[in-house]
Amino acid sequence: MPASLPTPWIVAGALLVEGAIGWPRRLSHPVVWIGGLIAALERCWNRSERPAKTRRALGVLTVVILLAVAGGAGWGIERLAATAPFWPGLAILLIWGATGLAARSLFEHVRAVFCPLSAGDLPAARWAVSMIVGRDVEGMGEGEVAAAALESLAESFCDGVVAPVFWFVIGGLPGLFAYKAVNTADSMIGHMEPRWRAFGWAAARTDDVMNWVPARIAGALIALSGWQGWRIMWRDAGKHASPNAGWTEAAMAGALRVRLGGPVRYDGETTHRPDFGDWAPPRAHDLKRGLRVYGVACAALMLILIMGGFVWSR
Repeated sequence: MPASLPTPWIVAGALLVEGAIGWPRRLSHPVVWIGGLIAALERCWNRSERPAKTRRALGVLTVVILLAVAGGAGWGIERLAATAPFWPGLAILLIWGATGLAARSLFEHVRAVFCPLSAGDLPAARWAVSMIVGRDVEGMGEGEVAAAALESLAESFCDGVVAPVFWFVIGGLPGLFAYKAVNTADSMIGHMEPRWRAFGWAAARTDDVMNWVPARIAGALIALSGWQGWRIMWRDAGKHASPNAGWTEAAMAGALRVRLGGPVRYDGETTHRPDFGDWAPPRAHDLKRGLRVYGVACAALMLILIMGGFVWSR
C-alpha cells in the first residue's frame, strides 16, 4: 500500500468510493467469479455417493483453495499497487477495495423494499424483499415484509460492511478477498440441508470465526442510535441460532423499539425463531427509520477509520 497513507484511511477511501459510485450493474462482480469457483468445486466433489467424512474433508479443502486463490489475488493486486506511482497505486487499492464492500448496495436493496411498501404496493414490496431474503414471501403482510428487510439490513451490515472493513484493515486486500470468498461460500454451501451439511461444514464454521469480532462491532454501532439497542442486544443476542447474527438483529430491534424474529417459512415449512425486542412488529415507517440507523452506523464506522488512521500513523 502507498507507504505515506495509513491503512484505515485507505479503507475509508474505498468505503467512500463504494458509497458514492457502487458497482456498475453491467459489469460482472468479482463475487460472481468466486461463486463460479465454489459451484465448480461443489459439483466435482460434493457427490452423494461419497461418505460424509470424505465430503467434509473435501469441503475443508475447498475452503483452503478459496483462501489461497482469493488471498493470492489480493496479494498480487497489492504488489501491483506498490510498484505503481502513488496516485495510480492508490486508485488500484481504492477501486479493488470497493469491490469487497456493499454499503451502497445494501442501502439500495432495502430502500427498494421501503418505497413500494410505504406506497401500499404489497406485491411489489414482496418481490423486492425476495431479492434479499431466502424465505417464502407469498402471503407476507406489511409487518412481515418490513421485519424481513430490517433483519436483512442488520445482518448484512456485518457481512457486507463491517466484516469486510475489519479484514481489510487487518489483512489488506488479501484479508478482504479471503473474507469475501469465505462469506460467499457460506451463503452458497454452508447450509444444514442433507446435500450441504458435510461439504459446507468448513465454510460455515470458518465464516462464523471470521464474523465473530465484526458482528459484535456491528451490533455496537447499530446500538449507538439508542440505549434500548444496547439493552436488547445484550439480552437477546444469544437467542439466535447463529453465534453472530443475533448481535445486529437484536440491536436493530432495540434501536427501533420493534419486535423482530419469530416464525418464518422456508420452502413451505415453518421455522420457529426466538423474538428480539419487546414491542410490536415493524411497519413501513420503521423501515425508513432502520435506514437512518444504518446511516448513523456507517457514519460512525467511517469516523472510527479516520481516527484510527491518526493512531496508526503515530
